Amino acid sequence: MNTSALRYLVAVNDEEQHALWPAGAPLPAGWRPEGFSGTEEECVAHVDQVWPDIRPLSLRRRLAGEEGR
Repeated sequence: MNTSALRYLVAVNDEEQHALWPAGAPLPAGWRPEGFSGTEEECVAHVDQVWPDIRPLSLRRRLAGEEGR
């Protein structure tokens, strides 16, 4: 199978975590399309660019609150 021909979309959840998902497949509960789609390589490059801090949003917020003390 030629995986370079497969299409993916980038999905995001409420914790701002990103994932690649096969285009056309239903997303699991809690995930929504982020707005980018392409080959696996294109999607990985996009995620690397838009999601530099891979910690969940709730953790980032908690740590930011602790830094403000």
